[in-house]
Amino acid sequence: MRVRRPATEERRARLSDTSRVEAFSDGVFAIVITLLVLDVRVPDAEAGHLADGLVDQWPTYVAYATSFLYVGIVWLNHHAAFDRIRRTDRGLHWANLGVLATVALLPFPTAVLSYAVESDSAADARAAAVLYAIVAMVMCASWLGFFHYLDRHPQLLEEDLEEGFFARERMRAIAGIAAYAVAGVVGFLNAPLAAMVIFLAVPAFFGATSQGLSELHAVMRVPRRPARRR
Repeated sequence: MRVRRPATEERRARLSDTSRVEAFSDGVFAIVITLLVLDVRVPDAEAGHLADGLVDQWPTYVAYATSFLYVGIVWLNHHAAFDRIRRTDRGLHWANLGVLATVALLPFPTAVLSYAVESDSAADARAAAVLYAIVAMVMCASWLGFFHYLDRHPQLLEEDLEEGFFARERMRAIAGIAAYAVAGVVGFLNAPLAAMVIFLAVPAFFGATSQGLSELHAVMRVPRRPARRR
């Protein structure tokens, strides 16, 4: 006869350590960040005009650098989050897959945006800016779900983690959604260059706060000079 274990023991048995999910996630990040270079191609230039062709495709270089830095910043945030996670369960696996799915999609709108800028078409630039904003908003929404799940399941977190950490982290994701929504509207209103400035500013914000919003205060705080003795 099978002896049924207590509910708390069964719940604990369904939890697992984070090693496999971290290894899988790192593999996805590595593949995505490696494939970015495939968009950097030899220019289709006539003989004797290679230098001009290399210069003309500058948007491709900008797109590669932007995507590389963005994926790197997302990896830093992902790594910082799992430093605070002790166990995983099925729900967290799905939340993590949502984050990885949007990260893998990010190079696509970046390549489209570089193509639109290179084509020198205002209509294409507006469409590309809106596409980038939508994909970036979906990515931030996946992080919002990730942080929300962790806030609702404290049994998955490290015991010494400050209370309400991931509740505050949701504000970062919401700020990203709002910023990208503004960028999409700005790009749609025939100002794609202004939208691109926002596209660059938001990753910088996420990079500065990869360890949490509290880190932003530490970065912005100006140390006081000790008072001079008279």
